[in-house]
Amino acid sequence: MPTATTTHRPTEHAAAAPQAIPLPAPLADVDAARLVRDIEQYLAARTPTTAHPLVTKTTQELVAEALGTAAPATAPALELPGRVLRVLPDWVLRFPPVRRRHTAARAVTVAEHLELTALVIERYGWAQSTHRTRSGRRCILGAQAVLYRLGIGDETTVARAGQRMQAVLRARGCTLPYHRWNDMPDRTEADVLALIRTAARTV
Repeated sequence: MPTATTTHRPTEHAAAAPQAIPLPAPLADVDAARLVRDIEQYLAARTPTTAHPLVTKTTQELVAEALGTAAPATAPALELPGRVLRVLPDWVLRFPPVRRRHTAARAVTVAEHLELTALVIERYGWAQSTHRTRSGRRCILGAQAVLYRLGIGDETTVARAGQRMQAVLRARGCTLPYHRWNDMPDRTEADVLALIRTAARTV
């Protein structure tokens, strides 16, 4: 399959006004509402529950502190918003109802961003030579763009995640940019997921 000839950037068109395909008003309202609910569920899953509203430590951390033991490390809740993201065009993520509810970028670590990038590809499918197919499949950059437009991480997070993937490729003797590596004819989805998750584990 031919490689992409244009330069891929997750935020390449962020400043441009989205050319929305008109939807019937009731459908647009329903889709936006569903998307907001999915985002809220994701954010709620990542918010630790504490023993008191004014306490910043989790209940588990407080118990461990009282007993003088180390609190066990907990894996972050890395679950994507619902399947609606697969069928809706990416510009829907910039709908006013979504941005009004989530105006500030949601801070995630680079490792979390990479794990979520892999989950986007696993759930919606993998693509080559395009950010996204009509059926919702994404290349690496397309999956990163979904997270960026949702406000999960920022430009710095995306850039550092890219640097980690490049470091993994360099260690393997590959000098291609990771978006071009994604598009190579002999590439597979398993290769892509392995790269992303190896980068997530890289310090």
